[in-house]
Amino acid sequence: MIAADTLINGELAASEAGVVPATIRKWVQLGHLAPAGRRGRALLYRLEDVFAAERAARRRPGEDNGRGMTPAG
Repeated sequence: MIAADTLINGELAASEAGVVPATIRKWVQLGHLAPAGRRGRALLYRLEDVFAAERAARRRPGEDNGRGMTPAG
């Protein structure tokens, strides 16, 4: 298990949130997620921030949910 304050790269962040890495980049672009550091060229994220961004994406009805789909309804 990964501690919530551990810094992880975008690929692992995406895996933990159940999305593709492009979604993590989109959340950063939209301001829903901010990198917490860098390792070389790779951006690093706090797991707790990734989960907060994922919850926020689920709460926005009628908007793109980060997976290229809009909620039905």
